Amino acid sequence: MSSDSKLFKDALGELGDVKPLVQERRVTLRKESEPSERILRERRAAATRLSEREMNPLSGEYIELVAPWDPIEFKRDGVQNGVYRNLRLGKYTVDARLDLHRHSVEMARSAVVEFVRDCVEADVRCALITHGKGEGRKQPALLKSCINHWLPQLHEVLAFHSAQKQHGGMGATYLLLRKSERKRQENLERHQRRF
Repeated sequence: MSSDSKLFKDALGELGDVKPLVQERRVTLRKESEPSERILRERRAAATRLSEREMNPLSGEYIELVAPWDPIEFKRDGVQNGVYRNLRLGKYTVDARLDLHRHSVEMARSAVVEFVRDCVEADVRCALITHGKGEGRKQPALLKSCINHWLPQLHEVLAFHSAQKQHGGMGATYLLLRKSERKRQENLERHQRRF
């Protein structure tokens, strides 16, 4: 007998009477009759169906058109003026870019949501979306107008502004994004150590 087994048996002997647990009687389950093909299709559809709002929170309602040469801008409450000025002047390093040229409105809508979520997940604070001005089109600045309408709807976007000339000018937009929860926690810990 190994030393572990002997120690175990000795420990059990010190406890006195040891009785096995009483097992409850188990209920045997009957298999229900096979569900019909229609019920299976409905279950499958319900399981895979996501509402359009869950997949993409950006509204497709009326979008106010912006002129090709007009700047677009937005700033949430709480964003410091100096931070917004630096964003507007292109002083932050652009860590991620999305080019929407040759995208339909629906393709662009999906790409913007995915891009912003990916940026936040990757701790990107400043990004650039190139949408073009849409000059010479039947409906000029359509994607630019959509970007102007969609970005304020995304909670992760703190501010945006039309880019500087070297980054695409009126055909591109800088984004300032929220810190990820992980980055926010790191900053909190770093600043608490100072005290």
